[in-house]
Amino acid sequence: MRRKFLIFIGAFLIMLGLLSSGFAEEQDGFYASKIDEKIFSRIEGKSFKKDCPLPLDDLRYIHVLHKDFNGETKEGEMICSVYIADDLLDIFMKLYEAGYQIERIRLVDEYNADDETSMRDNNSSCFNFRFITHTKKISKHGLGLAVDINTLYNPYVKITKDGMILEPATAGEYVDREKDFPHKIDENDLCYKLFTAHGFEWGGNWKSVKDYQHFELPDSICSKLYPANK
Repeated sequence: MRRKFLIFIGAFLIMLGLLSSGFAEEQDGFYASKIDEKIFSRIEGKSFKKDCPLPLDDLRYIHVLHKDFNGETKEGEMICSVYIADDLLDIFMKLYEAGYQIERIRLVDEYNADDETSMRDNNSSCFNFRFITHTKKISKHGLGLAVDINTLYNPYVKITKDGMILEPATAGEYVDREKDFPHKIDENDLCYKLFTAHGFEWGGNWKSVKDYQHFELPDSICSKLYPANK
């Protein structure tokens, strides 16, 4: 039954353009693989926590190349959902070919799966299992269906009656999006254009909060992939 469901979802996503078939094999440093024992040993108890109910088959390890802030080619690693692995490979390949600069793409596990520490280091990442606060619903990062890019320069910002919530807390100089500074994601940015072309939503367009680093699959698709996650 599960296999038939996955086949149906795969066909559904291909129709929407959210999956591609161009990365079945390694292409010049860009490839995806299943989570083998070696990779799992790096994430077990960190991003893949003990209470994570997600099957390992639902995740993929992806290897990409990217240009750092010095314009040098670096290798990047990311864990993501099987449903977006090909999309991310295509996006990161196009970013690399365009010379788009991403400072770091490391597994969040190198930061002991601590998001704040990872974001302060301007690390770009995807999967980190967690439930949405005060709920039993898995977050989109917890499903590997959300990606954060150049996190220090593109923070999460929420204004409350008690003040501003800022993540990472060290990103104060990048809150004002009217200012001109490098590595800022906005609607003219190539990163924004590529992710949204692949069907992702941008947190910078949200109303109640702004999450300028964040791209995720819409609820309408996530609910079809994981109908029990409500």
